[in-house]
Amino acid sequence: MKTIQNVNFKNTKALIRVDFNVPLNAQFEVTDNTRIVSAKPTILKVLEDGGSCILMSHLGRPKAQESEFSLRHIVSTLETVLGVQVLFSSDCIGEEAQTAADNLQPGQVLLLENLRYHSEETKGDLGFAEALSKLGDFYINDAFGTAHRAHASTTIIAQFFPVNKCFGSLLAQEIESIDKVMQTGEKPVLAILGGAKVSSKITIIDNILDKVDHLIIGGGMTFTFVKAQGGHVGDSICEDDKMELALEILEKAKVKNVQIHIPVDVLAANDFSNDANTQIVDVREIPKNWQGLDCGPKSKAIFHDVVQKCKTILWNGPLGVFEMETFSSGTIALGDSIAEATKNGAFSLVGGGDSVAAVKQFGFENKVSYVSTGGGAMLESLEGKTLPGIAAISE
Repeated sequence: MKTIQNVNFKNTKALIRVDFNVPLNAQFEVTDNTRIVSAKPTILKVLEDGGSCILMSHLGRPKAQESEFSLRHIVSTLETVLGVQVLFSSDCIGEEAQTAADNLQPGQVLLLENLRYHSEETKGDLGFAEALSKLGDFYINDAFGTAHRAHASTTIIAQFFPVNKCFGSLLAQEIESIDKVMQTGEKPVLAILGGAKVSSKITIIDNILDKVDHLIIGGGMTFTFVKAQGGHVGDSICEDDKMELALEILEKAKVKNVQIHIPVDVLAANDFSNDANTQIVDVREIPKNWQGLDCGPKSKAIFHDVVQKCKTILWNGPLGVFEMETFSSGTIALGDSIAEATKNGAFSLVGGGDSVAAVKQFGFENKVSYVSTGGGAMLESLEGKTLPGIAAISE
């Protein structure tokens, strides 16, 4: 894997695909700079070598060139994070962008306007990719969050840099972390899959059964498995049309010698509300008009023991409706268990929107080995798909 560590960028104009698709408030200020901070090591490596950086990204999903999606809004945050002045081009191709890139001196940083102001970006247009490629003489992809898209700036552009291309440090870390879980991780390997629906995780479960020793299934998915095995789930979320599939998964796991762990008790509520009446019940005996919204104390204890005996841990999806305080304790307890295992030498990878949000909300970010920055890209990697943005650099 060719990364920035294998290259000296002295007098090089590095064209870097970053993922600066960051949240902005009503005043267009950046409210979470995680993705900008994540790109910093790659940018600084190029600058410290004596090169210059031309940064390209998208922001949101503009239909026309709405000003609220302008990357101009993030310039001051980017300058604060990098500690250097950032020049800005109000287009990503054309005369202004080309002149700004041509005039760039070693040590300077240029940020291009939103790539998605041009519909050719998401269409993977060859001409648009070629126009972008003319701005720099070396291409670095450091945007894991868009690596699963065959867009002009993430995939198509790489062909104009047959030799001068590599992975940025963030993207390299993402690839290595997923590889640890899927290929090279120390056994026993544990995957924790939460979230509402079996249907959204089925391809991951299918692909991962060959790689793991233990699989914890939590969140709303629990009830499809419980009902399939004859349990009563009350008003809990359940995909009746996926019950047969759930039984097939359990059978496959048995054949492959994978131990599946499903909650044995739940915190049930009589309403989907933080202020609902609650009771701890057996997961197979949830009363009518009640719904399971978090795992119970026995389940937490069982899951803790499973986590402690595993050396490689993937966490994708919460164990309950953690956004409501009343139903957050299962997810917090799991975070504590993973943090303890990590402290004791396990490798832990957290990925997927909701689990990343939970990790940040409850302060586990620095207590796990790695938090992935790419939701969709991470899921497709776990499904065993080759991501076009990664393949384009590897070719």
